[in-house]
Amino acid sequence: MASMTPAIAQQNSDRISLGFGCLYERGLDVTLSYEHETKYHNAWEYFANGYIKWDECASCGHVCPESFWNNYRSYGFGFAYKPCVARGRNHHGNMRIGASAGSDTDRFLGGIHLGYEHNYTLRHGWKLFWQLKTDVMIKGEDLFRTGIVLGVKLPVK
Repeated sequence: MASMTPAIAQQNSDRISLGFGCLYERGLDVTLSYEHETKYHNAWEYFANGYIKWDECASCGHVCPESFWNNYRSYGFGFAYKPCVARGRNHHGNMRIGASAGSDTDRFLGGIHLGYEHNYTLRHGWKLFWQLKTDVMIKGEDLFRTGIVLGVKLPVK
């Protein structure tokens, strides 16, 4: 006689994710996060984010290592709620609504994060994702940061 155990796909699962992105204007973004997925692919995300903005060098007229790494940098820590808005076989999409606090090299920064994330489920609980994101940075050099992020999520056992 076969055992009757309920199958609940992806409910209450935890993942570590790493995403890299390009943001307008001349920015690179890296985000490391912990995600707890609840019912129906809704999720809570807790993240650490780093951002670097490059500019052309005043002396040589192009982007060099000095103007890339030492122009503007910031970091932040925050959380986001991600309600599921699209479901399909082996993929789903979430809105991403969050807030963060952090700093650049001179002052405190606050952030409001809005966007859309689409996930593709692979074997063994791995996921690939892309994100369209807009960050509103309070007291930052950039008020709006918008762009695309690509990443991977690994299950936490």
